Formats: sequence, structure tokens, C-alpha cells
Amino acid sequence: MSAIEIQVDTQYVEDDSRPAEHRYVFAYTITIANGSETPARLLNRHWIIADGNGDEHEVKGPGVVGEQPRLEPGQLFRYTSGAVLETEVGSMRGTYEFEDDTGALFDVPIPTFGLSRPNAVH
Repeated sequence: MSAIEIQVDTQYVEDDSRPAEHRYVFAYTITIANGSETPARLLNRHWIIADGNGDEHEVKGPGVVGEQPRLEPGQLFRYTSGAVLETEVGSMRGTYEFEDDTGALFDVPIPTFGLSRPNAVH
């Protein structure tokens, strides 16, 4: 089962970034759409965040932005969070763990998406 769709939009946060200190801040907005015929609750997240040097950082935990949203069929959930990298480019990928109303657990992959300072990638 998984008719859960994930869409990602990213933004470089120039005001919070400090390139001279190797601090690059990115915001990402995730839209989760339940395209299935059954409700599902997002239980856990698992992120792998990579910087331009190939260093990876793993993040696991319950829910997203302090919530474990339940999505009815056809419902969307949108949230914005952020990541701080030591390089001006990087990427994120991961999975969300969901539970349906029968108690069945299933993972939904979050495809790799890029993070980059404007004009950093030609």
C-alpha cells in the first residue's frame, strides 16, 4: 500500500546563513498527500542529510514538526522545516513511517532532493 505522495520545495535562507563560517541554512516545505482510500497516520521520520563533501548526518524521530498528522483520503498536510549544512550544496532523502487504520505499518520513501545556494550549481 502506498498512495501517499510527497512533494518538496526548497529555499536557501540567506539571512540566517554565514558562508564565511561555513554555515548554509536551507528551508524545505513538504506536502504530503494521501491519495489512498484509507486514512493513515505519520508516525516517524528518517532523514539522511548529505553535504557537498559527502558527509552524511542521520535524523530519526517521531512525527514531523512536533506532530503525527492523520491524513484522511484526499487530505494534504504541509509543513516547513530546515537544515544547516557546512557546504553551499547538499541533498536530503529519507522515509516516513505510516500506520493505517488496521495497524499495518508502511514506509513511504522521500526521494532525494537537492539543497543549493543560488548560483552554486551552474
